[in-house]
Amino acid sequence: MTTEQDTPAPAGDPMANAGDTALWLERTGPRRYTGRSSRGAEVLIGSTGDEGSFSPGELLKIALGACTGLSSDAALTRRLGDDVRVTIRVGGLAHPTEDRYPHLTEELEVDLSSLDDAARERLVAVVHRAVELKCTVGRTLEAGATTTLHVTEER
Repeated sequence: MTTEQDTPAPAGDPMANAGDTALWLERTGPRRYTGRSSRGAEVLIGSTGDEGSFSPGELLKIALGACTGLSSDAALTRRLGDDVRVTIRVGGLAHPTEDRYPHLTEELEVDLSSLDDAARERLVAVVHRAVELKCTVGRTLEAGATTTLHVTEER
């Protein structure tokens, strides 16, 4: 994690998000938080193994898989129909001593049996290209984004 001294603040509001969506977390108990958006979405966050919640690492993996799904959705539905079933599995174990994920893996499962070999290869290539070009989460992880933490008094 970088500090304010290491990295200059981005231009404009450093807390800005796409679509002017506000994002925040509220502590709801020991090692328990609820993540919220100004659009009314909520996600429960806790430690690995806590029932009914995601751990931060699980959310990172879910975000990567979701970004892959959204980035590839148009290509998949264009060729396989609006009702195409897609499952994206994500995984990766934390490094045993460095408290980080050195490698994350995704597996996009989709029935391609209606396509001939050439069409199947083209679709797989298009999916890879769409994800490489449009998946903001994956591109951010690949580039090694920096982070900044400000500790402020309650308002």
